[in-house]
Amino acid sequence: MTPGTPVRRAPQMAHLWPARVGAFVLVILGFVPWAAWLPVGLEMPGLAAQLRDWTSGALLTAGIAGLAWLTSRRGHWPTTQAALTAHATDRVPAREARARYLVAFGSLILYAWVATAVFSRRPLLIDELAQLWQAQRFAEGRLWLPMPAHREFFSFLHLVDVSDRVYAQFPPGGPFMLWLGVAVGAAWLVGPVCGAVSVWLFARLARAAEPTASSRWVLGATLLFALTPFGVFMFGSYMNHVTALLWILVAVTSLAALTSDAEPACLPRRNALRALVLGLALVLAATIRPLDAFAFALPAAIWLVARAGRSPQRWMENVIAGIGVVIPFAAMMYVNQQTTGHPLRFGYEVLWGASHGLGFHAAPWGEPHTPLRGFALASLYQWRLQSYLFETPFPSLLLPLAGLGLAQRVSALDRYLLASSGLVILFYLLYWHDGFYLGPRFVVALLPALVLWSARVPRLVRDRVASPHVQRAVRAALAFGIVGAIVFNLPVRIATYRAGLTSMRVDYARTAETAGVTNALVFVRESWGAQLVARLWALGVPRSMTELVYRGTDTCHLEEEVTRLERAGLRDAAAVAPLHALLAQDSAFVVKSTMTPDPTERVRPGAEYSRTCLQRITEDRAGFLHYAPLRLVTTGGNIYARDLHARDSLLLAEHPDRPVYLLTRAGTRVDDRLVFLPLRRDSLAAAWRSDR
Repeated sequence: MTPGTPVRRAPQMAHLWPARVGAFVLVILGFVPWAAWLPVGLEMPGLAAQLRDWTSGALLTAGIAGLAWLTSRRGHWPTTQAALTAHATDRVPAREARARYLVAFGSLILYAWVATAVFSRRPLLIDELAQLWQAQRFAEGRLWLPMPAHREFFSFLHLVDVSDRVYAQFPPGGPFMLWLGVAVGAAWLVGPVCGAVSVWLFARLARAAEPTASSRWVLGATLLFALTPFGVFMFGSYMNHVTALLWILVAVTSLAALTSDAEPACLPRRNALRALVLGLALVLAATIRPLDAFAFALPAAIWLVARAGRSPQRWMENVIAGIGVVIPFAAMMYVNQQTTGHPLRFGYEVLWGASHGLGFHAAPWGEPHTPLRGFALASLYQWRLQSYLFETPFPSLLLPLAGLGLAQRVSALDRYLLASSGLVILFYLLYWHDGFYLGPRFVVALLPALVLWSARVPRLVRDRVASPHVQRAVRAALAFGIVGAIVFNLPVRIATYRAGLTSMRVDYARTAETAGVTNALVFVRESWGAQLVARLWALGVPRSMTELVYRGTDTCHLEEEVTRLERAGLRDAAAVAPLHALLAQDSAFVVKSTMTPDPTERVRPGAEYSRTCLQRITEDRAGFLHYAPLRLVTTGGNIYARDLHARDSLLLAEHPDRPVYLLTRAGTRVDDRLVFLPLRRDSLAAAWRSDR
């Protein structure tokens, strides 16, 4: 054997089945477009173009690899195998620790730049808005607000306002993490800071997963995690997937450290601390995203119980972990009791009912969630990872697939991560909603396992492939993947994100201050459809029924029926019955309306529209805003309310001394400047009379 040549051990196949099962799942879910083929109502727009791009990218990558192989065969490759082998065995703990902190700090700068330059430091998705609104209430020392007298002016999606208390539908942990940012006046930094800490934790996880690897490999794996585009964009956002992933990584690294020690004669103090942190972190993650946390908690519990069964001294660690579970769980139950009225009931159950939960049943928006649809959703998430994970010219999941396929051993920690990742996929297969924002956001918790197996590919190729020429070809292909992501795909992704959701990026507080509008009653002109939805909520129509009626009826017919119900004072069940009749009348005939720029509005062909309905369409064409971002404005003393035309008189009577404005745009484009139009109360009354 040539000196310096790595020793290649025969893999123990009996212990490799978890990796092979993981590879099989990736192939079945990630490389077949089931969502486009199965009749489940899911769409995959641009599939043909995507396949063409991947084919050309894969061919180009293969060409680069072939050229590198040919160059190496002719002796023109600059690096020798001996040098690579020497670097493969170095390990300097002090240097590794310094590198870990430097990468985490650099990641913080990168994520803060993304939050600023790409997302304008604003919450852009309604989930982010609702959780930041709840964080602001926490900062005020409140868990909820009292129900306003006329909630239709102030409601927005994901805000629970069906009883005497108003609060966000999400578990309290996510808003609590944002509250830490609100408290220091920089809520936008919560994601970047949590992302940077996650990078530091991943470095510890990489070392635990590969205890014999070189410091260079750990640094490379950490850099890959820090720069993975799917994670980078998510870490720049307000999404609670980021804070949940942070606590999951705390739990996983604590579990790895706890299970790495030899059998003790008595419980070491450091293991007691690790067990406590493990329990705390898992439940803190559960207070943010219960499904993600349970996916990692269940295999951890099985592992610890099995471990304690082999060594009774370990039971005390499990007891201490249980103590860690109790503290945040008790806090979550207290918040739930104060908001939903039951310690184990969450806001989304109050808002959407039992149809919000896991399982195969009718979803809140009406469509049935079947096993076939669940499988298609699980496949769709993995298919999207092919693009969003690494943004490589070839399908991104080829990298972790190669790592799993080439694996020579699967450690206990690997088995745990694979089991937890499998549960994440299973749980979201059972969940009805298609979670898409900045990529397949429901599977963010897969990032550690996917990156870890991808980072192993160069080492596994070196250990499993004898030919140095093939090894160099693989390294060239990987290098081209990085270059292709940076040069071709990432600029397009960044431009797309920058151009999206522009109406959510406006600094409304500064706009009002510049216009000199303070202590005023400001009505915000939303689309006709958004107004109707809020009015239905105010009538006590359940959220799920509201979605069915709104999507299945002519918008003008709905306007007339809602107005009739309001004038008759009918609410709750008395309001739902006539709406069922309207839905039965229209649902088989309505199509998307082409008379208005709001794509959610419906029209029944041949229906005659009243003067009021035609006026609402004219207003939509003149431009409209989104009301929800105005609920986050806490300065200036203004009351921002949804414009509901004649019903605005209810708020005018409540605030007789405030000046009144209508907030609108100077034109019809979404980037036209905002205008505060001063309104006269007597003129409004005259206009409302003529509108009847």
